[in-house]
Amino acid sequence: MEYLSELIGSGHKQKKKYKQLQTISLKVRMDCDGCELKVKKALSSLSGVKSVEINRKQQKVTVTGYIEPNKVLKKARSTGKKAEIWPYVPYNLVAQPYALAAYDKKAPPGFVRKVDNLQTSTYTVTMFEDPYITMFSDENPNACSIM
Repeated sequence: MEYLSELIGSGHKQKKKYKQLQTISLKVRMDCDGCELKVKKALSSLSGVKSVEINRKQQKVTVTGYIEPNKVLKKARSTGKKAEIWPYVPYNLVAQPYALAAYDKKAPPGFVRKVDNLQTSTYTVTMFEDPYITMFSDENPNACSIM
């Protein structure tokens, strides 16, 4: 019944799309309690924001709500602070965590810079087969050339 009433009753109306609940992490340069308070007030004033959590030690701001990441980033930058989308991921999620593109001294412990696959594909890895390893193979018992 609801399906038929939707077809008949709302044929000329567009359905309104609702924003999804998102968690957006930003890296914002904060030095003192005043900076932290300024950023928290600015981000809390956005419509749709449910909570703002700040970790000054990691320079990380986490905003949860029905908002768009670009609007949050723009509002954080309007405070005069240097802000960017959180560029770090846990090191176990990156294929090559110690590649030049991923390694960052400023990253929090256990995190590396988020790297796209396109950037890591520019590095070529050449593997040379060691003849001594293939001489004693557990997969092929007849490969022992010393006997």
